[in-house]
Amino acid sequence: MRLVSDLPFRYVRLRRHAMIDLLTFAILAIATMFAVAAAAALSWMFLRVTFVLMQPATARRVPARTGLAPGTAKVARAFAVNR
Repeated sequence: MRLVSDLPFRYVRLRRHAMIDLLTFAILAIATMFAVAAAAALSWMFLRVTFVLMQPATARRVPARTGLAPGTAKVARAFAVNR
């Protein structure tokens, strides 16, 4: 009689441990997915910041050509005649 009454409790205990193990695995999988998403977002953000910080060093704009200042043409002609 003792053996018969002890059998369902062992099955319930085994089933409860299996459910706890599955729940632990599911929590671990979800936490891993959040960690991967956070790592990808941080990596993307740092890449964008790097490009923004590099932009002044790599993209120097050449100023548009301006006309000669008054008198510059005269000075250039004066030096060209002497040479």
